[in-house]
Amino acid sequence: MRFIGAILFTAIAGLIFVASFTATVSAQDEPLVGPKPPVVVKPMESHIGNITGHAADAKSDYRRYCAGCHGDYGDANGENAVWLDPKPRDFTIATFKCRSTLTGTLPTDEDLFNTIGRGITNSNMPIWNVFTKQQRANLVAYIKIFSPRWEHEKAGTPITIPPEPPVTIESISHGQALFAKLECWKCHGTHGEGDGPSASTLTDSKDNPIRPYNFALGGKDSRFKCGSTNEDIYKIFMTGVDGTPMPSFADVIQPNDAWDLVHFLRTLQVHRHSKENEVLTAAHGVIPPYVNKNPPPAADTNKAPGGGQ
Repeated sequence: MRFIGAILFTAIAGLIFVASFTATVSAQDEPLVGPKPPVVVKPMESHIGNITGHAADAKSDYRRYCAGCHGDYGDANGENAVWLDPKPRDFTIATFKCRSTLTGTLPTDEDLFNTIGRGITNSNMPIWNVFTKQQRANLVAYIKIFSPRWEHEKAGTPITIPPEPPVTIESISHGQALFAKLECWKCHGTHGEGDGPSASTLTDSKDNPIRPYNFALGGKDSRFKCGSTNEDIYKIFMTGVDGTPMPSFADVIQPNDAWDLVHFLRTLQVHRHSKENEVLTAAHGVIPPYVNKNPPPAADTNKAPGGGQ
């Protein structure tokens, strides 16, 4: 009887332990189930010139035109996102490619306003020219509701863009030398066709595969991702394309060096009518080797070791 009693006691104790353990696990690991809570439209604003945008006024436009890709919650998980390459922008992390501000900083309201109106070439982000300026300003404000960064950070200060120097074959030659020195070819390829040795390994900040820009692919109206003017290209060098492997060169090259690189890259757009291609044609299509006319001073070999005389 004692033996049977011991068995019963052990079995009951085991059941109590299992029940207690199960309850503990359930209390700790049970997920929050049910439908997602509704989007909270914070009272965010945007300011573009004399236009003030209000997030609340963009709710229906965002739901109709933007949520299919960017998602109701701005997390890039819209119903169409699975089919898109490259993937839509995730507004919850507030990392934007096209900016006039330094890398790592928030864009200005005008930067976002221009992106909506311009679209993103080589992507599924179209030119939203059906919106009025007020609608675009409202959408800029709405985008801000998705990330707490907009509540705690100010937009970065736009960079200063110096006047563009004349396009010369010497400028193009220097830009070609910089393209090689800065190893731009490793991603963009030696002919700018996006086929460099590192091209197939590149991913964005969310580990999605990403392709380098193919300069030679476009036609006569070929655009870059963030614009079409030489100033737009200049900004790309100096601000970087956040969320991608394209860095900022603000700490690497001087302003005139950046302009020389702009002039060379235009020649890689072989089908585009440009001043740079006119200059290259006048040089019979040949870029001469770059000769530095201002080399650094030679070291004084007469000085004694250690700097003594």
